[in-house]
Amino acid sequence: MSETINGVSFNKVAIVGAGAIGGWLGVHLARAGVQVSVLARGDTLGALQQQGLQLHQGSDLHTVPVHASNEAAALGVQDLVVISVKAPALASVAQQLGPLIGPNTVVLTAMNGVPWWFLQGFGGPVADRSLDAVDPQGAIARALPAAHIIGCVVHASCSVDAPGVIRHHFGDGLIVGEPSGQATPRVQALHALLQKAGFNASVSPQIQKDIWYKLWGNMTINPISAITGATTDRILDDPLVRQFISGVMLEAKAIGEQIGIPIDQQPEDRHAVTRKLGAFRTSMLQDVEAGKPVELDALVSAVRELGQLTHVQTPLTDVLLGLSRVHAQGRGLYGC
Repeated sequence: MSETINGVSFNKVAIVGAGAIGGWLGVHLARAGVQVSVLARGDTLGALQQQGLQLHQGSDLHTVPVHASNEAAALGVQDLVVISVKAPALASVAQQLGPLIGPNTVVLTAMNGVPWWFLQGFGGPVADRSLDAVDPQGAIARALPAAHIIGCVVHASCSVDAPGVIRHHFGDGLIVGEPSGQATPRVQALHALLQKAGFNASVSPQIQKDIWYKLWGNMTINPISAITGATTDRILDDPLVRQFISGVMLEAKAIGEQIGIPIDQQPEDRHAVTRKLGAFRTSMLQDVEAGKPVELDALVSAVRELGQLTHVQTPLTDVLLGLSRVHAQGRGLYGC
């Protein structure tokens, strides 16, 4: 059971998207003593109902029982809903989540890229604007109001061995924060739960900056790996590709300065960090190889739209988006 901090506790937790990261989070939370439910379908649903949620961590195998269903109403109102689906699926998934959300439910978004709530109460001249790239017509925002949201940035690598079977590779960092930046009782209680569950968790006073900094590297390496099939070491070891990546990152850096999230590093600083990971296969490359839709809009289209809103020119980002879009469309993995 979760501890109560300032009158807030999280005893009922639902995982929406029990893939690599969602499954990893779910196992740790269940082992911390909270009641974990999973909204799933297909083979994953069957596996969870038969064998529970499994996590390979080093030489250990952890198995936890979960209440799994393909109907949110069967799971009921939760204290915490963890959304860890791929961005292209969110618009349809969000419409199903109403029965999970009560007046005090916290919705934790553990996803890649720019989220739909990114500019709510933040962003200087573009504060409170919606982003068509990630939430056309505002359907997600209506289904998941910003008042319920706590943002999360995940610094970990996991993969799916089989439906309901997750493998952890490295990293255990979670950064959480209110979109407003306030140290509310609920974010403090969530931080305590995540630490109890064994994560290296911290609370950010500006979660948008943490999202943007992670995106600063992901928005280039991910789509380039998807197009080329190359691991991160090969991408960064080519001087021409590395130069192109640096140019895209400088465009994103200029956008960040306009909306209040400056980055005090240069692209080469980030390249050095990424290069230390070695021959790493990005999540987008894994999606292409698995025939799954790619997260281009959350990672690249949203940056282009933010450039338009802030009047920052993004010619290199435009090229990256165009090439990635044509590549993914040709495989039926984007906009199809």
